[in-house]
Amino acid sequence: MTNSVRIASAHRVPGWKSALDVVCILVALPLWLPLMFLLMLVTRLASPGPVFYRQRRVGLGGRQFMIWKFRTMKVSAETQTHERYFVELIRTNCAMTKLDAQGDPRLAPFGRFLRASGLDELPQIFNVLAGEMSLVGPRPCIPNEFANYEPWQRERVNAIPGLTGLWQVSGKNKTTFDDMIRMDLAYLHNMSLLLDLKIIFKTAATIAREVIECRQTSMWRQRNQSV
Repeated sequence: MTNSVRIASAHRVPGWKSALDVVCILVALPLWLPLMFLLMLVTRLASPGPVFYRQRRVGLGGRQFMIWKFRTMKVSAETQTHERYFVELIRTNCAMTKLDAQGDPRLAPFGRFLRASGLDELPQIFNVLAGEMSLVGPRPCIPNEFANYEPWQRERVNAIPGLTGLWQVSGKNKTTFDDMIRMDLAYLHNMSLLLDLKIIFKTAATIAREVIECRQTSMWRQRNQSV
């Protein structure tokens, strides 16, 4: 696959979107910067290996770029299992439950919590500042996933990818792959300053709910293992 994918039509990023990203990041700086340093320390102490993980993703117009994440997997973990699992989700169009929910042995300590809370994505603030992403938009997919898209599904890359989006606050892992694509396209066609603000405010409540669900699942699994 080449570094650039031909798309039928391209969308410019509205000027207000970049301005909103910068303002929100600066206003929230006293919150996210200390949290980032704390998570760097936790990741370093919890599992040997690098703190950050880089991965190639497909961005606006099909251009590829490298995203930053906190490492949530063990250093020796392979990624083919996740890639095959996601291809199967696309094929069957069933609810997009993460492998984490089944107890993924590849996860590093605290990895499941970071993924459930979305805090593993926090370093992508720097992708936003670099203009590769926005705070709100479709999640950037990996090239192998994009290669399995149907033509209508590829339209989602006509919006700049985001840290959060309409899909994340509208059911996320309880929805199917086609549901996610339709929500991404709905966002693309209805993008506005008000919609971005609504999604940003809803994201905090969504993260809190997912952390609680993650905790409840972990407690349930521990009880079953002790029986």
